Amino acid sequence: MGDLKDSVKKAYSELAEKGASCCNCQRLEDRGYASDDLAMLPDTVVKSADGCGNPTAITSLKEGEVAVDLGSGAGIDVFLAAKRVGATGRVIGVDMTDKMLEKARENAKVLGVTNVEFRKGEIENLPIDSNSVDVVFSNCVINLSPDKDAVFKEAARVLKPGGRIAISDMVSQVDIPDFLKKSEGFWNVCGGGALLERDYLSKIKTAGFEKIRIVSRYNYKSEEILQWTEGRFRPTGQEREAIEALNEKLSSITVTASKSTSHRELQTHDDSL
Repeated sequence: MGDLKDSVKKAYSELAEKGASCCNCQRLEDRGYASDDLAMLPDTVVKSADGCGNPTAITSLKEGEVAVDLGSGAGIDVFLAAKRVGATGRVIGVDMTDKMLEKARENAKVLGVTNVEFRKGEIENLPIDSNSVDVVFSNCVINLSPDKDAVFKEAARVLKPGGRIAISDMVSQVDIPDFLKKSEGFWNVCGGGALLERDYLSKIKTAGFEKIRIVSRYNYKSEEILQWTEGRFRPTGQEREAIEALNEKLSSITVTASKSTSHRELQTHDDSL
């Protein structure tokens, strides 16, 4: 687990330094971002965006709510959520990568956004008190975790009863070959850690969520997968063949769910909002 996390941290530190992901404005719009929202953000936010959807578009954030972004990167979804919760609300971004946190904090200063905070932490052990937030969202990050059960349990822990999640992430419709799952390069570009869709949804339910609903799904063509990995992952011949076999079987889904009002927490955390 440690080796995978170190590899992910290194990959996304390099992304923060280069300021260039697989996304551009057109691809972000294709993934659900409004052109007007993108236009208000500096290039240092947009060019570092590396998601597979736009979870903030479907969370129905309300004025005054507290929201948390799991794996906030350079801050694109945090800043869009901050606009929706308003001056009386608050958005907390959690990321384990120092360079991404540094970039996100700089972006907040450039934008003059004061209702956001970026905390260093791992999404399997959130630096946030139990039962303290209204919404947890995440964009193509949970697949990078080797312990997804812990991530969903932590999301449930920090949410108030009845709180909700909105997650865009990568899943698979077929079993990904073991050698491809073990490829650090494919894992780091959000492929190797993609669970079977039914297993992913089952983990959400087991963590204490209900009203689980897939609100969007996009099945990637193999050439799209190879395109987004270009420059960040050089597949071997065997790996390329396996990726080609995933044609329209590797998917981006956006899922919503609510924390069960009967779900009880056994954990607390010292950090406070």
